[in-house]
Amino acid sequence: MPSVILRHTLVSVLLGSVVSTSALAAAPGNDTAALAQVRDTALQSDWAYARLTDLTDLIGPRLSGSAGAAAAVEQVAATMRGLGAKVTLQPVKVPHWVRGVETAAIVDYAGRPHGVSQRVVLTALGGSGATPAAGLTAPLIIVRSFEELTARAAEVKGAIVLIDTAFDQEMAERGLAGATYGQGSRFRFNGPRAAAELGAAAALVRSIGGADFRIPHAGATGLEDGQRIPAAAVTVEDALLIGRLAARGPMKMHLTLTPQNLPEADSYNVIADWPGTDKADEVVIVSGHLDSWDLATGAHDDGAGVVAAMGVIETLKKLDYRPRRTIRVIAWMNEENGGRGGQAYFEANKQALGKQYAAIEMDMGAGRPFGILASVGSKSEKLFAPLRAALQPIGAHAFTRRDVLGSGDLHRLEKGGVPSFEPLVDSHNYFHYHHTPADTLDKVDPANLQRNVALMSSLAWYLANLDGEIGRAPEQE
Repeated sequence: MPSVILRHTLVSVLLGSVVSTSALAAAPGNDTAALAQVRDTALQSDWAYARLTDLTDLIGPRLSGSAGAAAAVEQVAATMRGLGAKVTLQPVKVPHWVRGVETAAIVDYAGRPHGVSQRVVLTALGGSGATPAAGLTAPLIIVRSFEELTARAAEVKGAIVLIDTAFDQEMAERGLAGATYGQGSRFRFNGPRAAAELGAAAALVRSIGGADFRIPHAGATGLEDGQRIPAAAVTVEDALLIGRLAARGPMKMHLTLTPQNLPEADSYNVIADWPGTDKADEVVIVSGHLDSWDLATGAHDDGAGVVAAMGVIETLKKLDYRPRRTIRVIAWMNEENGGRGGQAYFEANKQALGKQYAAIEMDMGAGRPFGILASVGSKSEKLFAPLRAALQPIGAHAFTRRDVLGSGDLHRLEKGGVPSFEPLVDSHNYFHYHHTPADTLDKVDPANLQRNVALMSSLAWYLANLDGEIGRAPEQE
């Protein structure tokens, strides 16, 4: 072969290699090398932790309807635009509840020395009604189940009722924190309403958490207009005190709660799309909720989930990777006390749920991830073997299939047939801080946050490039 032709051929081959390499860089799919690149790029970045610092230190609490929530929408939207994502603000009407004065004392009990009362540490629950400005004084009784509440209906009327159910920290230590939280949250959400229906003057619940530091845990109730009695969570220590005093005889409490239920406010879900290539009309959601309770800065719940989802696009931008399906980051609004963000998205997409290929939400804190929870059919588990292999080096390769996950913002989509996913994280101490003044940035381990971003990025990328449909649970076999 003449040298000129040889040189021409070599140049052509080299140029072809450059073009081929560039194309692969844009859309390499789910090959082993690409999955490793996604994982390692996320694992080596502190971008998400820096964004969590911005969210918590510069804004702080972000309860729906607040100035903090509005600022968070703008901050996240601006950040995602800066990454080159296509950003949409989806309007959402949200509750606007604000707390006021919250004090309590046991002012009469058997054996009380003259002039002595026992202060009770508590915090108003979301949706709570208000006492008179000067407070109210009423008999205080304690029940431990809905059955006991109903059985003692005559005593409940006109009384302040403490529904006292313990958080099982031993369960949490063994990986069942969600199960024991679900038991407690059932009493917190439904208990005040049940007490109101029986004519109670006010309702208290024991805080749902496993660390006894005499701090109260906030949370939502099912109270509605027309039955908004005052409702609050007391600390574990104060619930125990009330129990001991109840064993001695009758008690009375003076309670002052002055929250306000203001007119609904305008807010938004922040939606940021990283467009796909040949299947751009199909969507893989990766998400966390942007609102938080107002007692602290919501670092674990759910600032970490939001920034981990944002970190997916930051990772792919660094790599110049374009997925086949569109990866859609959503920072949901109003998960904590209404779920309006998830509802608004479902209503907007319910006629075309088939285009919602899969949905991921991170909302159990930023503990170390051990793997993935998935509501897929049992026949689909084998599809995830390559992803599990890619996550094995960071110890996040466990895969747990369930028929239903019931994730906070995804449950409507899931019920409509969209497969849902969550990181499977170590949550043994998550409820120490959850909904308390202690849910602050210093509680988040930067290395574990990086691992969560690596898992979320790998999972989102894998789903966005997967061939075919995922079997949806429950599956007929």
